[in-house]
Amino acid sequence: MHWPVLFLSALSLMACTTKLGKDGRTESAVDVRYLAKTEVDRIAEANRTEVVNGLLLIADKLYKRNPKEWKKAGLASREAALERLRQRQYRSWPEFNGQRERQTAALAFNEAYGGDRVAALIFGLLTMVDAAFEHKDAFYILDSLNEMKLFNSARNMEVAVWKLGNDRTAAGELFMLSNELDPANRNLSFEREFGRIMGLLDFMAKVVADRNGRALSRLTQSVVTMVFLPVSF
Repeated sequence: MHWPVLFLSALSLMACTTKLGKDGRTESAVDVRYLAKTEVDRIAEANRTEVVNGLLLIADKLYKRNPKEWKKAGLASREAALERLRQRQYRSWPEFNGQRERQTAALAFNEAYGGDRVAALIFGLLTMVDAAFEHKDAFYILDSLNEMKLFNSARNMEVAVWKLGNDRTAAGELFMLSNELDPANRNLSFEREFGRIMGLLDFMAKVVADRNGRALSRLTQSVVTMVFLPVSF
C-alpha cells in the first residue's frame, strides 16, 4: 500500500469520533473538519475567496457605472445580476453559447455582442479563477495546483484593466466605463482592485511553484499581452 493511502487511512481514524446510538451501542462518525490541511491549503482557500470577492466587487462597481448592462439580461436589479454571478455554475450560460473563461471575457469587448458586457467580462474572469483553483474552494493535503494557471489568471486581470481603459467601439466610445480620469474627480478604484487581485494570484503562483519545486522565471513574469491567456490546459 502506498504512503498516501496509509496516510489518509490514518487521518480518517484520527477524525473518527464515537457516540452512543439510540440502541445504546457506540457509533463512529468521521468529521471532515479534522482532515489535515497544510499551510498552503489554508492560504489557497483564503486567496481564492479574496480573489472571487474582489471580482464581484468590481462587477458591482461596473454595474453602477454601466446600469444599462444588467438591464440587457432582463434582470430586476443590479443585486440580482450580482447574485447570478455569485451563483455561477460550471457550465456556460446560454447567452455565451457554451463559452467560458477567456472566450467569454473577450465577448465584453466585441462590438457584435449585444448582451450584458459586465456579466461577460466578470463571468469569464471568475471561470478562469475557478479553473486556476481546479474548480475547488476547499483544499487538502493531497490536492495540487498549477502555478502557470494562477500566473495566467493574474495576467488576464492585467489584460482586463487595459481593455477597459482602451478598447473602443467603432464610434470611439469605451465599451464600459470604469476608472474616472477627470482631474477634478479622479477615481482609480477599479485599477486598484484589479491590482490587488493580480497581487494575490501572483503570490499564490509563487507559493505553488515553490511547493512544486519549480520557479517562475523573470521572462515569464515580464509577459505582457493584450489578449486573454488560456487557463484550462
